[in-house]
Amino acid sequence: MTNNVLRIEDLRMYLGGAEMPVRAVDGINLKINEGETLALLGESGCGKSMTALSLMRLLPSSGRVKQGRVLYMGQDLLTLAEMDMRRIRGSGISMIFQEPMTSLNAVLTVGEQIRESLLTHQGVKGAGARKQSVDLLRSVGIPSPERRIDEYPHQLSGGMKQRVMIAIALANEPELLIADEPTTAVDVTIQAQVLALIRRLQKERGMAVLLITHDLGVVSEVADRVAVMYAGQIIEQAGRESFFGDPKHPYSGKLFESLPALNKRDQPLYVIKGFVPSLRTDFKGCRFASRCDYVMPVCREKTPAMINVDGGQVACYLYSPDHAPEPVRLVESVEPVSGRKMGSEEELLDVTGLKVYFPIKAGVFKRTVGHVYAVDGVDINIPTGRTLALVGESGSGKTTAGKGILQLIAPTGGRVRFQGEDLTAVSASSLRHRRTEFQIIFQDPFASMNPRMLVRDIIAEGLRAQHIGGPDARRRRVVELLEMVGLQEDSADRYPHEFSGGQRQRICIARALAVRPKLIVCDEPTSALDVSVQAQILNLLRNLQDKLGLSYLFITHNMSVVAYLAHEVAVMYLGRIVEQGPVETVLTQPSHPYTKALLSAVPTIETGAQHSAIRLEGDMPSPSEPPKGCYFHPRCPEAITVCRERYPGRASLNSSHSASCHLLSGGD
Repeated sequence: MTNNVLRIEDLRMYLGGAEMPVRAVDGINLKINEGETLALLGESGCGKSMTALSLMRLLPSSGRVKQGRVLYMGQDLLTLAEMDMRRIRGSGISMIFQEPMTSLNAVLTVGEQIRESLLTHQGVKGAGARKQSVDLLRSVGIPSPERRIDEYPHQLSGGMKQRVMIAIALANEPELLIADEPTTAVDVTIQAQVLALIRRLQKERGMAVLLITHDLGVVSEVADRVAVMYAGQIIEQAGRESFFGDPKHPYSGKLFESLPALNKRDQPLYVIKGFVPSLRTDFKGCRFASRCDYVMPVCREKTPAMINVDGGQVACYLYSPDHAPEPVRLVESVEPVSGRKMGSEEELLDVTGLKVYFPIKAGVFKRTVGHVYAVDGVDINIPTGRTLALVGESGSGKTTAGKGILQLIAPTGGRVRFQGEDLTAVSASSLRHRRTEFQIIFQDPFASMNPRMLVRDIIAEGLRAQHIGGPDARRRRVVELLEMVGLQEDSADRYPHEFSGGQRQRICIARALAVRPKLIVCDEPTSALDVSVQAQILNLLRNLQDKLGLSYLFITHNMSVVAYLAHEVAVMYLGRIVEQGPVETVLTQPSHPYTKALLSAVPTIETGAQHSAIRLEGDMPSPSEPPKGCYFHPRCPEAITVCRERYPGRASLNSSHSASCHLLSGGD
């Protein structure tokens, strides 16, 4: 790996007018060699995606390259005519965009979209193009490619849509693949499949990869080198082993400290104070200075230059011979400051045999011809002041179970007892009155708020609906709630679009707390957040639980969040709980093959760790046609004959740990 496929020299890309431009990319230098994976790491808003769009010359209308060179195989892409650049896009350099559903054309079949790329760059059409498209789908692991090629994007799962994007990107065997957050908000099993696919295809084709991400686990899995981006600039570059063994820049070190983990359960997560500065700022000095624990006067006066340190580079005065204090180890072990409060034994929620079926209607008269068995007999209980995590792949029924418990969706069967009262049997008026006792935090904070309402009205909406207090009392309650979730009082008079993602999630938490609930269903509240913002939200949820005695049903696919926050965990597959027990037991001694597969797919950031994911074949079956026998047996690497014949009963492994698997019950 000595030849540069791509070299970026002093690239500066600005957005907006000449007055107060957004300095999205502000003087970066990078190189990517043949067969190498370079991970571009950093928080949202640091300029990672804009760097990729600059390379591809796909900038928005307000974007312009101010200066610099982008050398692809020695040729400056910024000087090419648009016609010449089109020939390089897709053939020399290809890109996998962050959101496959919005990147794929909804009115064209998968095959038509692949053939479009083949025709443009190779002139291949007709039967030859179809055969090549089928081969590409097969190479990226899509089952039955001869059938899938004629399907539309909405007919595919999230994982398969991402694979189609990869197939299109690789159709013309590019020298460089740019992958922009290819695994954000997808399940750990799909993430493992996508990363393994990229690694395999890279090895087979010898292509270079620029991976854009904010996920340290993903970086650890696939990167050869790491470049850390902050506020439009590269602040650290190093090999993967060196970076994960001893990060040099204070920002890099704080990212590691913000990660949730099982061994951090007895301490609050580190939170990087403040926010990424506005890129409209006319910067002077180090851009991280206002958030840095090691700041010196020179940091605020002069921008630090890149310094060679231990085979890598870092832009920090801590390593400058003229300014450096004594050597600092940035990532240190922290002693626990307090033990987890374990809540009480008093039962708050007891769910027995919960079923939520959706009818499938067909024909002129819309007769019911079947059902979608979204939730198919779930039993869970949550004591006061404790957290139960509900985990599983997308489509397993987690969110539907949460909504069924809250009676936002009418259950088909089962009981939901809240403080001893069956919510499925109470009248609508009684249920409305009790809604003050259980609330929900939705996955997408921006979509769950009315963009035309002020924050004060959003938070007070539940108080008005329940006729709690007068106008003055509600205003005081809003101020109290904003303070409780760490927001300023003047936030009340602003609109949702004026806040960051983490701040919007805090507003949603304040809204849920307004009516003083006892149970909150948290539906993927941290799935798309940076690790530093995620740490803020997790600390907040835990502090509120300790202070107010709240109980949480925490729906997620992020196992590190489960390890840090939950007391117990229930693993869900195709509408049923397959394993349940204390979080330490389930995460360290999983018993069900599905739980083992989920945990094996979680990326690790431990240097030198041997990590081998259990590959699950195919996708989750349709909940409208669950398999006979154990629902997991078509994908299970340990399936035996009885698994295909009947669903297993629940085997008690000890007083608090159980799993539904024939391997654990002797085939009974």
